[in-house]
Amino acid sequence: MPYVNIQITKGASRDQKAELVRDVTNSLVRVLGKRPEHIHVVIQEIEEADWGYAGQLTDDYRRRSAGGSSG
Repeated sequence: MPYVNIQITKGASRDQKAELVRDVTNSLVRVLGKRPEHIHVVIQEIEEADWGYAGQLTDDYRRRSAGGSSG
């Protein structure tokens, strides 16, 4: 019984989350031969202030890089 935990910063739409669940499920079916009804996908949305990236909190990182390159 595959269990997949996807952690993202907040902001994804319901449609985007549904697409993630669909794509992950389809990959497990195609690659591993798993049955869709046995696959569990959990999406955890995390506040940017609770996520660190490149040595700083993600909200600070994005704020500082807003004037530079997009990415």
